[in-house]
Amino acid sequence: MSINLSKGQRIDLTKTNPGLTKVVVGLGWDTNKYAGGSEFDLDASAFLLHADGKAKGAEDFIFYNNRETYGGAVLHTGDNRTGEGEGDDEQVVIDFSKVPAHIVRIGITVTIHDAPVRQQNFGQVSSAFVRVVNEANNNEVLRFDLGEEFSTETAVVFCEFYRHENDWKFQAIGSGFAGGLADLCRNYGLEV
Repeated sequence: MSINLSKGQRIDLTKTNPGLTKVVVGLGWDTNKYAGGSEFDLDASAFLLHADGKAKGAEDFIFYNNRETYGGAVLHTGDNRTGEGEGDDEQVVIDFSKVPAHIVRIGITVTIHDAPVRQQNFGQVSSAFVRVVNEANNNEVLRFDLGEEFSTETAVVFCEFYRHENDWKFQAIGSGFAGGLADLCRNYGLEV
């Protein structure tokens, strides 16, 4: 049975789901019909963070042009350029058993490609969600619906997975950035 979370909530993943080692992180959204003349292209990314809360290099940043790291610990399944259809628009697969010990947190984000040029922001995006599915049996473990609280933001941290002793936990974040992918990368310690 899936658990619905609210912004800021945390939940044990591996402790309360014995045997859970690999998850599919499904991200989805819709765009408002009055959103302007350009197509929307939203992009999911994952930032793998060290103990200081920062990514250290390209191996710690997963997106549509760098789709796998640490021998399959984190995998981006591909870019959906339109967001059309029902269900997940993009997915990131995390194999907790392969995540190196020095990675203590994984931030899952979504940005709007070319947002300033296209004059787009998350105020024009609706029904955004993140869900976590047990890859072994395809059962949804949890879901976080982000709501409609964004306006000028062009990047959003949807959630974070974090290590607590030998277990992994999930936190619903829903925090926006106005500077897009560049500001998000700088926030996580990467030079753009």
